[in-house]
Amino acid sequence: MLDRPSDLDDFEFSPDPHVTRHDVLTALGPDADSLMSEADIDVDELIQLINAETTMLPPIVIPDEASADRTAEAKEEPEDGLATAVKTWKKRFLKGAVLAVMITLTGGGAAALAMNKSVTLDVDGERQTVRSFGGTVGEVLEDAGITVGAHDALSPSPQAAVGDGGVITLERGRQLNLIVDGEQREAWVRATTVGEALEQLGLQDLNQKGTWFSTPVGGEVPLDGMTLEVKTLKNITLFDGGNQPRELSTTAVTAEELLKELNLSLGPKDKIEGGLEFKIRDGASVHISRTGVSVINETEVIEPEVRTIEDPELEQGTEIVEEEGVPGEEIVTYRITKENDREIAREELSSKIIKAAKDRVIRVGTKEPPQPVISDGAVWDALAQCESTGNWAINTGNGYYGGLQFDKSTWDAYGGDQYAAYPHEATREQQIAIATKVRDDRGGYSAWPSCQSQLGLP
Repeated sequence: MLDRPSDLDDFEFSPDPHVTRHDVLTALGPDADSLMSEADIDVDELIQLINAETTMLPPIVIPDEASADRTAEAKEEPEDGLATAVKTWKKRFLKGAVLAVMITLTGGGAAALAMNKSVTLDVDGERQTVRSFGGTVGEVLEDAGITVGAHDALSPSPQAAVGDGGVITLERGRQLNLIVDGEQREAWVRATTVGEALEQLGLQDLNQKGTWFSTPVGGEVPLDGMTLEVKTLKNITLFDGGNQPRELSTTAVTAEELLKELNLSLGPKDKIEGGLEFKIRDGASVHISRTGVSVINETEVIEPEVRTIEDPELEQGTEIVEEEGVPGEEIVTYRITKENDREIAREELSSKIIKAAKDRVIRVGTKEPPQPVISDGAVWDALAQCESTGNWAINTGNGYYGGLQFDKSTWDAYGGDQYAAYPHEATREQQIAIATKVRDDRGGYSAWPSCQSQLGLP
């Protein structure tokens, strides 16, 4: 049996810059005895061969004499650095050199079979075969230059032993910045395609007909991560100005995106309910208020003015049309403001007469009609004094007019409108003439009951 170092189980190379027995036995591992026996060589002879094989290895830098002037504390740092550099060198190059010599000595027999393993690496579904002298999963991955990230999934574990023909599966994590209809979330997935990533996140329902993806569902999720934007299909109702409502489907997230999608624009005074950032959801109603200003010309009729001519030969209340008059025409320019096709303001800017109107001429009689002949004037004056304090032109607004306080219906019924529209507009004689008709029709002064009793009239 070879004299093996007690700490060999740690599989650590010595910090000595020279190749030692410890290093050789560490490189050969648990099968050192059988390998040395098969090769018919002892450790010292093997070290000489290794030194011959490794004369081209990178040199180990040893601190120069200038370091002697540094403090004791400062000296420790290069020594630690040297030890680390030696271990790294031996780990990277010496192990291979030892095994190369052994394989040469044995013709590729026991050493190759025992130490050089064929391992299948399955990385994100892609398989490759590597050869490694590593005894654990972690060592094989290190030999292959593969590191395991915090979000990766590895099977078996890094500490697990691996033999010839072993399989190591690694699924690497990828950061996904997912934006669904404007809502953002961060996630880590172990998927190589967008579709797989959605399934891992439980969002496979997003993969519906009409949904928009910034990267196709079958597209790759890069190892360094990606941003994936998703816009779902929404059924909405669009109210655009005075047009009929439209039912449509869209993947737009905001009202602004909807306008761009439909190639619609807003005028200077147009507005969209909720603003351009209005969030569009399934079943939403989008209202666009259209306010437009236009200038129009309209042809309008000019009504003829009425010109009156007083005629003293005609009795008052008589009118005779001398000329009917002729309407004119003008063009009027307006500024029209409409909201949703409904006019809300109109401003006249100018007008131009294209046909002048001719006045309507009317002769109006000014001759006073003859005063009616009356009797019992004193009695009627007394009755007027009782009813209205003798004021024949009184109108208090209580529905009774003139000295004898007629109501309008009685006045018209007995022909008073031949004199005037209202009793208080007629003369004393005209009021007495109508009152006489009322008295005679009713057989006394009962139309004035209070004053009839007070004056003792029949």
